[in-house]
Amino acid sequence: MDPPSSVTTLTSRSTVDNQQPVENVEDQQRSIDQAVVDEMLNTQAFTVPRVPTVDDNGTVEKYKLTGKRLGRGVVQSGLTHECGVFGAIATGEWPTQIDIAQVICLGLVALQHRGQESAGIVTSEAKCAKNFNVHKGMGMINNIFTDDSMKKLKGNLGIGHTRYSTSAASEEVNCQPFVVHTAHGALAVAHNGELVNCESLRKDVLSRGVGLSTHSDSELITQALCLNPPVAENDGPDWPARIKHLMQLAPLSYSLVIMLKDKIYGVRDPYGNRPLCIGKIVPLSIGSYRQEKVDKLAAEGWVISSESCGFLSIGARYVREVQPGEIVELTRSGIKTIDIVECPENRRYAFCIFEYVYFARSDSIFEGQMVYSVRLQCGRQLAREAYVDADIVSSVPESGTAAAHGYARETGLHFAEVLCKNRYVGRTFIQPSTRLRQLGVAKKFGALSENVSGKRLVLIDDSIVRGNTIGPIIKLLRDAGALEVHIRIASPPLLYPCYMGINIPTREELIGNKLNPEELAKYVGADSLAYLSVDGLKKAVQLNMQKNNPEKVGHCTACLTGDYPGGLPEDLDW
Repeated sequence: MDPPSSVTTLTSRSTVDNQQPVENVEDQQRSIDQAVVDEMLNTQAFTVPRVPTVDDNGTVEKYKLTGKRLGRGVVQSGLTHECGVFGAIATGEWPTQIDIAQVICLGLVALQHRGQESAGIVTSEAKCAKNFNVHKGMGMINNIFTDDSMKKLKGNLGIGHTRYSTSAASEEVNCQPFVVHTAHGALAVAHNGELVNCESLRKDVLSRGVGLSTHSDSELITQALCLNPPVAENDGPDWPARIKHLMQLAPLSYSLVIMLKDKIYGVRDPYGNRPLCIGKIVPLSIGSYRQEKVDKLAAEGWVISSESCGFLSIGARYVREVQPGEIVELTRSGIKTIDIVECPENRRYAFCIFEYVYFARSDSIFEGQMVYSVRLQCGRQLAREAYVDADIVSSVPESGTAAAHGYARETGLHFAEVLCKNRYVGRTFIQPSTRLRQLGVAKKFGALSENVSGKRLVLIDDSIVRGNTIGPIIKLLRDAGALEVHIRIASPPLLYPCYMGINIPTREELIGNKLNPEELAKYVGADSLAYLSVDGLKKAVQLNMQKNNPEKVGHCTACLTGDYPGGLPEDLDW
């Protein structure tokens, strides 16, 4: 994830979070009255990330914009993932008959949900180490890559990136993949995640005489790889050693695809916080998917991606995940593990649990299980924890649909659609006022009044962030004749920001820190509201997961519990 390129002022957030008066204020806000809540939710504090300042008397003053989080969180509702990475390489004779650029472009289209503001593709013909073919731009993938630009992206291998940023960082200079030209040839890097210790690494790189043109973590990673590792190199750069050195300097949080003249490296951080998986391009005549059949086939190429959801559409089949800490090499001869950097002692893996809840596409595979199946299980677990008598179960399309089916199956209640979605309405944060924003939410949906009228319904959604989306939906359903509307959330309340590549608002903006479930139900106009518990979410995720290393199994729940893998940075700069 990339910070704004124009930001130079950094402020330590940890110094504020450790002030006791701030905690007292948050406790007092649990009993805040409805009018104050209305005013609070409608102010800029819920549109722009801010850090509270404390005066000499320990009193919380106005929020001010700060450091690396400047411009983040401007989306009025929901969360945003920061990036998707993709790589492809042809096997056999080169030049290949496979259109590598098209494969990468289609792979990025499948990852579009992970970033919609910019994208780029870099390819190599493996003829010259000094030059790559590059095309990057702002906007959606289908608008960036035209027929003319695709014709220029000739190559036998390549990597791509799709990125979500926020206002100040939404500039072409920050588009990935980053390409640098070294004494040993060109190097391209695409990155998903966020370096928790970026400032110390930045100081190290700058102290070595290397200039940085942006505040991007991704450029920092690229330049850090170009520094000599602490071991001698006798015959050119030892890229695996350099990658391993980087991983030891920065254990969190990233998945990387790194391209040289004739090979691609895939890298996943030692905690496994961000996803990365490998697929095999197979002959079009393979037919139906059977893993044992795929394993026996010779590969026409290999792909590596943040998610597996696009593999079938490009003629590839899922093979496996890149393991936490693994450095995997893709060449025309195949794939192999180069090294594995172990997770720090006494630490468990920390795959982001919100990939299951919210971010990933439902047909992606993580830890040996499909995301849809986990969301279905979350709904079942939610029904056990928060059953309510009703006539029908439904969902907010499409985010809560899998969980709603699970809830319905567990309770025996009938599932029925109650909302239809208008797919041609823009994102709500662009509306100029609170009233119009709320109307914007409402006009995204229509109510199926025949299914709603005279019914008591349970409405399932995957998460609540600020709480300014669900209220207009409830009003819409009541206007359509619903007798009761009970909200069930298939995840625990969000209470903490993320420092590892997810644009989660500050603690002050998260509705879970302002109102308990009963207060929130009253505020949004629901008859009741309940969340899935943290233990319930873990149980749903781990029920059918593949446990290759049981003693290391773990998931990052920092945004839910405040328990950050590896702890908080000593000098948190935002």
